[in-house]
Amino acid sequence: MTAPRIDTDTLRRLPKAVLHDHLDGGLRPATLVELAAEVGHQLPTTDPDELAAWYVEAANSGDLVRYIATFEHTLAVMQTREGLLRTAEEYVLDLAADGVVYGEVRYAPELNTRGGLSLAEVVESVQEGLAAGMAKAAAAGTPVRVGTLLCGMRMFDRVAEAADLAVAYRDAGVVGFDIAGAEDGFPPADHLAAFEHLRRESVPFTIHAGEAYGLPSIHQAVQVCGAQRIGHGVRLTEDIVDGKLGRLASWVRDRRIALEMCPTSNLQTGCATSIAEHPITTMKDLGFRVTLNTDNRLVSGTTMTREMALLVEEAGWGVEDLRTVTVNALKSAFIPFDERKALIEDVVLPGYAAAL
Repeated sequence: MTAPRIDTDTLRRLPKAVLHDHLDGGLRPATLVELAAEVGHQLPTTDPDELAAWYVEAANSGDLVRYIATFEHTLAVMQTREGLLRTAEEYVLDLAADGVVYGEVRYAPELNTRGGLSLAEVVESVQEGLAAGMAKAAAAGTPVRVGTLLCGMRMFDRVAEAADLAVAYRDAGVVGFDIAGAEDGFPPADHLAAFEHLRRESVPFTIHAGEAYGLPSIHQAVQVCGAQRIGHGVRLTEDIVDGKLGRLASWVRDRRIALEMCPTSNLQTGCATSIAEHPITTMKDLGFRVTLNTDNRLVSGTTMTREMALLVEEAGWGVEDLRTVTVNALKSAFIPFDERKALIEDVVLPGYAAAL
């Protein structure tokens, strides 16, 4: 049975939580044009609308490597304190405008040091921008709590430094850690020492796995490295046959390891064939702790409202399904339990009750 269609205005008002969203993949096109002019970086076009369309076209190539290559332009304007302050502040305001009440933003500080900033200066600039955005959003009556995940780039040699940064700034807005970048050929276990260090220091972490590479990547992330969440994880379906779960899939489901699923992004990188057939619906119905995410809002031309609308229109989701993935996200957020509980009970559930 198809759920009743929910209009876009209702979807936009619903309280949302996003766990998987990259700072350098979510700039406003107009901001990118302005900042690029200031630093002398050449873009494919200086028309904001055309630039937005260029990003989506490149991302629709179905090639993860080309998808990642689009970030050269956003990163080019995020090498100064001013660029980081602006993009971080606007990041928060854009989430708030989309009805997001809790978000986790991730980025790799090592990619923002080409202009001479130290790793610490990068982190502190981003945190200052995020704080300014949260203050403005609260003053406008659309409060949003944003925590930071620091990423190590799995194909480079500075993952341990990024982990050290996460430990150092865990009481200053950083709530967790991740490894990102090209998955195939760069297994999570290559960075086991960093994950062991994070566990010793009680810093939670997620790992990109099961996107461009299959079950071995997920197995390493969960069973070897000890990830509390999985970035994407769509290929966990390879361990599910006719609704019967294999050992790895059972482990992930039964231990409530959250899957940070990003439908539009997964279509663009060839990990899924359509929204209607995206694994998020099947895995939700099988009881996995699936969460809904944007991944890269500029690159994918999306928002949380759009992701929800696609699932409603093409996969038959209703308000209760959207509430489920929102609560799932907050249950698995990397902030203290009492803060998660308060957001669920005081913000999310009342917001969805009003829409039902």
